[in-house]
Amino acid sequence: MQSEPGRRATLDKRRNDVAAMFDGVARRYDLFNDVLSIGQVRRWRRATVEAIAPGPGQRILDLAAGTGTSSAVLAERGAYVVPSDISLGMLRQGRVQQPGLDFVAGDALALPFPDDTFDAVTISYGLRNVERTLAALKEMHRVTKPGGRVVIAEFSTPVNKLFGHVYTNYLVAALPTIAKLSSNPVAYGYLAESILAWPDQQGLADLMAQAGWQGVEWQDHAGGIVALHRGWKR
Repeated sequence: MQSEPGRRATLDKRRNDVAAMFDGVARRYDLFNDVLSIGQVRRWRRATVEAIAPGPGQRILDLAAGTGTSSAVLAERGAYVVPSDISLGMLRQGRVQQPGLDFVAGDALALPFPDDTFDAVTISYGLRNVERTLAALKEMHRVTKPGGRVVIAEFSTPVNKLFGHVYTNYLVAALPTIAKLSSNPVAYGYLAESILAWPDQQGLADLMAQAGWQGVEWQDHAGGIVALHRGWKR
């Protein structure tokens, strides 16, 4: 799939648009994650790994894995990790950066895996880009083994209203300005819009419960800018 200059998705989140948008930012994606999060993404990634609790012999599906940065950390713990993404551009870049991982092209709404395959399924900052959130959560539930878990790292809602106001101003004004240095600045306009339109912590927890996940809980990071949600399959 060829990316188009300046291609971005809309809040309709059509799969072809989302894939093409990420194709266009794949080469410098990890660098801009560091810049835009002021380096906090590394701390959030460590917290996500602890929530997943990978172990030797476990099979873990890392959805929206992009270039495989998060997957590599899980593999270092001895787990067998399958990084999957809808963006072929991201997968190509991932195979360059992480040649030891087995990348798989996959749509979160129609995963190419049998029922009850994985001990854990995780997705970091990608669920809000899927066209139908509840359907994706059900599909993740389908491919998880009974007793297995899901861990979702996603931007969320600051718990302090004053801090939330400052954060919103950053998303609306500062983030697109910084993103002008990227290869596809308009893509980061979508980033801000998608974060602001995303459900808060309780809203996502409710959707997870609807999808069949049990014991749903979450942990806030950076005052609620990011939330880690976890649930289990009965």
